[in-house]
Order: sequence, then structure tokens, then C-alpha cells
Amino acid sequence: MTIRAYLDWNATAPVRPEARAAIAAALLETGNPSSVHEAGRRARALVEDARESVARLVGAGPNQIVFTSGGSEANALALHGQRVLASQIEHDSVRVHAAAPVAVTAAGVVDLDDLEAKLGSSERPTLVSVMLANNETGAIQPLAEIVRIARAHGALVHTDAAQAAGRIPVDFLGLGADLMTVSAHKLGGPQGIGALVLGERASVAPLIGGGGQERGRRAGTENVPGIAGFGAAATAAMVTDWSAVRALRDDLEQQAIDLGAEIFADETMRLPNTSCLRLPGIAAETLVIALDLEGVAVSAGAACSSGKVRPSPVLRAMGAGDEAAGQAVRVSLGWTTAAAEIDLFIAALGRIRDRIGTGALPAAA
Repeated sequence: MTIRAYLDWNATAPVRPEARAAIAAALLETGNPSSVHEAGRRARALVEDARESVARLVGAGPNQIVFTSGGSEANALALHGQRVLASQIEHDSVRVHAAAPVAVTAAGVVDLDDLEAKLGSSERPTLVSVMLANNETGAIQPLAEIVRIARAHGALVHTDAAQAAGRIPVDFLGLGADLMTVSAHKLGGPQGIGALVLGERASVAPLIGGGGQERGRRAGTENVPGIAGFGAAATAAMVTDWSAVRALRDDLEQQAIDLGAEIFADETMRLPNTSCLRLPGIAAETLVIALDLEGVAVSAGAACSSGKVRPSPVLRAMGAGDEAAGQAVRVSLGWTTAAAEIDLFIAALGRIRDRIGTGALPAAA
């Protein structure tokens, strides 16, 4: 069935018209941005214009932006060679580098007391990594306080802002972090392009050597069309109004609750577009497939595990049991989401509940 309600924006957002136009224009340019002739200079201008746009989006300087192939590479570049302390709710591309996890509360935010205790241990980490907003629940993390605690113990701070940038105000300098990850396709740019933002105290060892691109921090000819699309999407994101999206999300959640759904992390500050919910008695994989057959696209947890559906490690870290964590789906909205899509989702959810549910759920109002 054709998707009629795309509610999986946290997996990837539709490419903005501005980004499509910028990519198409960049594809007409022939030069290598490292070449000194006119064609090369035109390509270089596209890269540097986009660098300035991405920098403005996150409150950084252009010389602090290192373009990468995406968020996962930016995370790897930030964490490579460090002794990393990361929260239990990080993206897999961060957790794979972590020596020890920091606990989170039932609300899905970092337990600051546990962070303090682990930073004071004998195996002192050199870097703390905590995402700015969680990709599954949308919970916004107390990053300024995390930075304060880490600083007191001499540790640097990296934050994965892939889900936050372009959806909530992000001020790299104001937050005080040392490194920040951003991903283009989460905010309406193309897939396969991201950036690492470097603060004054941070330095990175290149993962890819052999060239002087990106100030020697990431070798290889720059992805000019992707970078141009990233810059255009970043500019558009800075003027996007998310208040209407928040209202749609809140309406969706209330109607889902009326059908018997449970919402995770609903009592903490969240991204305006994200809802993590479950229908008791229906496995996440079953619900995702059933909704897909109804023309509604959602996901079960993060979308970076080769299509695997498993009980959410994020929700388990928040104290949810395997059954509840295995029933959670993520519904995420964006700037073009319409009320009709919410209606489609709720109607489909009700039909699925009546067809598959255990009977322990309340009848639809």
C-alpha cells in the first residue's frame, strides 16, 4: 500500500525543496573544491557557503565545522582514541565506543548523581558523550549541567545533536560542549552527509588520512552536492516553526491514550515532534507492520540497525520491562505533517487494537 501518512521523520526527514535545488545546482559544477582554477573555486565556494550555514544553525564558527559522511562518522571521529563515558540511551554509534554507561532516570534523562560518581572513579574518562535529545523518546538532556560536572573532573563533552538541530534552538557556544554531531538528513538535507563541530579545547585524530581536506581532519574530496544540500536545509531549518507540529503531536498522543496507549517520557521536556508509545498486548514489530499495511509509516526504536526490531535498550534503561520495551513504537512528525495524517494514524491504531489487541484494552471512545 502507498504510504499516506509518513510519521517517521526521526529516521529521515523528506528532503526540503531548498536542498533539492541546491543539490541540483551543485551537480552542474565540474570542479574539485581542492583545485585552484575557476571551476575548483566555484565548487569551493559552495562548500564554504554551506559551512557557514551549518555553523549558523548550531551557533558555531565556520572553521569549527568538519564535514563527514553522516552522524555515525561524526560520532566516531569525536570519540576515536578517547576513554569514553556515555549515557545508556546513546545511539549505537556512540555506545560502541563507551567503556562504562551512565544511568538514566525513569523519565529518560541522565542521572547526574551517577555521572558524578562515575567521573570520580579511578578509571577516569577523558570524554563524556550525551546526546542533546533522545532519538526514540525525544527527551531533552540537561547538557549544560552535564558540561559543568564534566569540567569539574577535567573531561571533555561530546553531544550528538542529530535529532535536536533544526527542531529546537541549538547554541554550541552557549551549551559549552567541546564537540557536537549534526546530521543533514534529520533536518531535511540529503542522506550521507553530516558534520562534527569542534570547540577550542577539542582536537581529533583523523579516521581517514591521506589528504588535507577539512583542515586535515577528514581526508577525501568533499561531497559537494551533499554539502550544498546540507547548507540549504540548515538555512531553511532556522526559520521553521515547530509550534504547529507540537500541537499535532500532543493531539495524537491524547487520542492514542484514549485508545489505551501508554506514552513514554511524557513528563519531561521533549522534542516537539516525537512520541514514543505502546499499545499493551501488541508487539512493536507487529504494530509497525500492521500500520504499514494501513499506509502509515512509523518505526520501532532507532532506524540504524539493519531493519532489526528488538526491545528498546533506551526504554529498558529507563526501567521498562522487556515486554513494555518490546511493544514501543516511535511516531515522529515534521514541518509538512498534516492533521489528516494524524487522523489516519489514529483510525488505523484503533482498527489494529480491535483486531490484534488482547481485549484488556478499553473500548474506543
